[in-house]
Amino acid sequence: MNRREFSLLAGTAGLGLVVTQGAQAQGAPVEGTNYVKLAQPLPVTPTGKVEVVEFFWYGCPHCFALEPTLEQWVKSVPADVNFRRVPASFTPLYEFHQKLFYALEVLGQQPAMHRKVFNYIHLEHKPLTKDADVLTFATANGLDGAKLVETMKSFSVQTKSRQAKALAEGYRIDGVPALGVQGRFYTSVAMAGGPEKTFAVTDYLIGVARKSPH
Repeated sequence: MNRREFSLLAGTAGLGLVVTQGAQAQGAPVEGTNYVKLAQPLPVTPTGKVEVVEFFWYGCPHCFALEPTLEQWVKSVPADVNFRRVPASFTPLYEFHQKLFYALEVLGQQPAMHRKVFNYIHLEHKPLTKDADVLTFATANGLDGAKLVETMKSFSVQTKSRQAKALAEGYRIDGVPALGVQGRFYTSVAMAGGPEKTFAVTDYLIGVARKSPH
């Protein structure tokens, strides 16, 4: 198992250990156990809001499993929180899915297609590993497949992909799903001890960031 897929432990034999560690969350989450504080803070967009970033991969079963809880949490975030998704790019397949995500975003289709991409892979068990697969997916979902593939290779998507890779490297993300907060902290399902605890830790870190923005 690759370190970059360490969050697999959250759903298998490692869960017991993680939950035991997460039991400390009866109080405040514990730095180094439930979350990591970056030694070097990252710059964030000066919007006046607390930035929360989810790092994910369409092919990751744990990202797929987290999605319903994540969507519910996103609906409840306060107005001073800016949430966005950032696809990881650890391998060529990750990069391919990253380009698909950003191409859908450029075309204004990302909100409508996000869960459909996940479902296509994990529920319909269909491949999305090459251009021909993207064409098939697009046709099945009423999109212009040729335009989608073309956009995946565009300069704007390449730029977004480079920025996403730099952000993941800055956060030192080595597995998904993971959440970064305000360029200063990150947590994951494995560290927090389960999906619900992940967002409890994230809420705590948002509170810390509010009190001390820099």
